[in-house]
Amino acid sequence: MQKKPFKSVHITNYYHKNSGGVSTSYNNLLAAAGKHKRYMRLIVPGETEAVEQINDFAKIYYVPAKQSPVFDKRYRVMMPWQYMANNSIIRRILLSEMPDMIEVTDKYTLSLMGAMIRRNQFKQLGRPMLVHFSCERMDDNIGSFLSNGKFGKWAARRLMGNYNFPSFDFHIANSPYTAEEFYQAIKKSENPRRSDWFFNKCWQFLKSPRVPFEERIFVCPRGVDIEQFSPERKSDTVKCEMRQKANIPENAIILLYAGRISPEKNISLLPDLMAVLAKDEEDYRLLIAGAGPKAEWLKEQTDARIPNKITQLGHLNKETLANYYANCDIFVHPNPREPFGIAPLEAMASGVPTVAPNAGGLLSYATNENMWLAEPKAENFVAAIREIVENPELTKRKTANALETAKQNTREASTNFLIKTYDKLYEDFQRRNELFTDREKAKSFNFAKLVSRKL
Repeated sequence: MQKKPFKSVHITNYYHKNSGGVSTSYNNLLAAAGKHKRYMRLIVPGETEAVEQINDFAKIYYVPAKQSPVFDKRYRVMMPWQYMANNSIIRRILLSEMPDMIEVTDKYTLSLMGAMIRRNQFKQLGRPMLVHFSCERMDDNIGSFLSNGKFGKWAARRLMGNYNFPSFDFHIANSPYTAEEFYQAIKKSENPRRSDWFFNKCWQFLKSPRVPFEERIFVCPRGVDIEQFSPERKSDTVKCEMRQKANIPENAIILLYAGRISPEKNISLLPDLMAVLAKDEEDYRLLIAGAGPKAEWLKEQTDARIPNKITQLGHLNKETLANYYANCDIFVHPNPREPFGIAPLEAMASGVPTVAPNAGGLLSYATNENMWLAEPKAENFVAAIREIVENPELTKRKTANALETAKQNTREASTNFLIKTYDKLYEDFQRRNELFTDREKAKSFNFAKLVSRKL
């Protein structure tokens, strides 16, 4: 009997065709589907309903969705009723594909899908393996957009520990920093005042797997395209174009930031550090590649405090961005809560000295030997920038180390590791299927005791 080809469906709201870390990761994964001959489907929001065939094994379904009413309004958001109701569009796609695995990359409007399938409210679909891919931390998001105090952290832990985690069979994080949130939300030692009774009821209601939680958490880092992002792109012509486009003097030192102009990216650090650098004898200019909800605020800050020191370029395509990486003088990344940080890794692969916070997911590949890690404060970033300019030998050594780091963290290696992880999870899901899928036994199981044991 021939073995049925493995098919996975991946669902996310965080997809822009040509930008964003999640988009880059999924584009890489779909490209690898053809190489590995694996059937993969991606469901994302779009302006209209459409299907895009990527290769013989991969396709993208675009689901009509309205723009986000909050946070970053550039994004469109698929809502629960688009998969909960009978004959809804996402439900129709899933039933037409009948996947072995469903991966949800979303903690908000799409996360209810895991709970719905766990509770057998999607009987026609059967019981595929349910994976949640965590590309960001909920506590960081709540802290950036809603509440940065104790209540925000408490709310994030309760939502992650009582709802998100038990709703899926496995969780994959893009870095140890992102994965840490699961441990903080579940371990009894991290939540000594948690109600075990309520915790237990939540996991029983969601029919959570009767499997130790640490056996359900995995880390799969992203990788960089070292063919596209490369020091080979250094070019006097591009440098000249950059200066002309932003009206930058020939002797100025060009800093670059690439990413969303959004609160969670700690954008406020950028005008602060440029205000300090504006007092130097050297002429520093900052180019910003990206867009977002704080773009107008940043323009107002620039005009009022440091005229002509910051130029916003808007969204750049990958080709142009790769050229700018390789031809700027220094790359700065202000976010201390970066889930992984693909932009700093792209900068490192491009051979540009990089300054970033000494915290967050980028510490999975960034060290003081290949990058300038600093406290996310203006004076600390400025000190690192000055050292890059004043110590060329140190800069040369760290940049060489950064290139080696990038070669060890390629998109091919990252994608291959992720696919192997999917296979490992599915083998476990089949081998211990009863522990993952038996709803009756989950009703009375003592989950609080299971997670309270010492590791």
